[in-house]
Amino acid sequence: QVQLVESGGGLVQPGGSLRVSCAASGRTSSSYAMAWFRQAPGKEREFVAAVTWSGGSTYYADSVKGRFTISRDNAKNTVSLQMNSLKPEDTAVYYCAANYRITSTSRDDYRYWGQGTQVTVSS
Repeated sequence: QVQLVESGGGLVQPGGSLRVSCAASGRTSSSYAMAWFRQAPGKEREFVAAVTWSGGSTYYADSVKGRFTISRDNAKNTVSLQMNSLKPEDTAVYYCAANYRITSTSRDDYRYWGQGTQVTVSS
């Protein structure tokens, strides 16, 4: 089994920056596509960003494109999401997810999930 643990969440003012990270353990492999999803209260979990297992391609939701950057370090079994120019609408619990090889924007395609880390953007 694969375990994913997020960290780095917290409170930040609008326009500020925050970096959340996800550490993988257990039966891990560099062949896993990695992604970030988020879920605000009363809303469905939505796609944020993803990176292919090779690290050669990244994908972003239109709402975060140009502000967020996803990256991975296979040697350390980690994936991070750098969030800049944060807006109140970015407030949510952020989850990392892993899927063998195939990169997807759908939450139903990911087998492994972390417990999430809270990101709050407020003045």
